[in-house]
Amino acid sequence: MEQPDTDTTRFREIHFNPMHPDPSQAQSAILLLSDIHGITHLDLVNSLKLRIGYNLKHINLRHIEQALIDVGFHLDNSILVKIKRALHYYTEDVQCENMGYPTKDSNSTKQVFINRYQRLKHGCRDERPDHWRRYL
Repeated sequence: MEQPDTDTTRFREIHFNPMHPDPSQAQSAILLLSDIHGITHLDLVNSLKLRIGYNLKHINLRHIEQALIDVGFHLDNSILVKIKRALHYYTEDVQCENMGYPTKDSNSTKQVFINRYQRLKHGCRDERPDHWRRYL
């Protein structure tokens, strides 16, 4: 993880829904997010709460949470958490636009899927060299 830049580093909490087959979603999320470029700090508060620090130059909360949802995590959707989330999304989008950072597509969210794919056990890996694959 990188050294934090005080102007663009944000520290947030991600709350998970307890109605999920994985009782320790926060710990599983730390394993997925630990190698992502732009994330500077990961701390386990409890089994359903994660404290995360990230650099807005590289990634924002919307991308992080959307990547977690796409992988299969269930985030808490209580009214207070939804209001905080919307406020964080808005302020980060405005700050990124004012500083000239791109907010549309983050390469770091693709890295979450790459990490998850590499850790899964499946039969989708073709061990043959590339030149052998073309003969079929």
